[in-house]
Amino acid sequence: MEERYYDLVFIVRPATPEEEIKKVLAVVEHTVAEKGGKIEKTEHWGTRKLAYRVAKHREGIYVHQEIRTTHGELIAELERRLRVQDNVIKYQTVRLDEDRGAASAPGYTASCRGGSGTSRGQQLGTRAERDFWIENFESKKVDSGLAGFTKRLFPARPGR
Repeated sequence: MEERYYDLVFIVRPATPEEEIKKVLAVVEHTVAEKGGKIEKTEHWGTRKLAYRVAKHREGIYVHQEIRTTHGELIAELERRLRVQDNVIKYQTVRLDEDRGAASAPGYTASCRGGSGTSRGQQLGTRAERDFWIENFESKKVDSGLAGFTKRLFPARPGR
């Protein structure tokens, strides 16, 4: 089976103690190791303002991880475990191509969780759109909501 790379971003409630965040990370690490995957990188992005209220919060603590695996069911299991964590208010996984920077053609799929109305399997678009979002997100030019961010950030492309 082909090895794939995934980006996982989850948001934890802003008042969550560091020990609780480490417990959530331990759950993710255990699940990845159990299913034969590997965590390439873990980044704590810190507390950031959300684009809209999520679970009555306007801010959240962001954590980003890059995961490598050959088993697609690992992602489903990770999402299931994140869904039942009380401190996690939102998460998103994005499958990346082998070069770890390009999105799958014609678009890559992400799973989002949040308040009511959040859809699963949103088509997020091209690599250029993803790069634009990352570039502007890192420089804080745009708000940092996960679900539906493409509708707010990217104008409709011709032919859509």
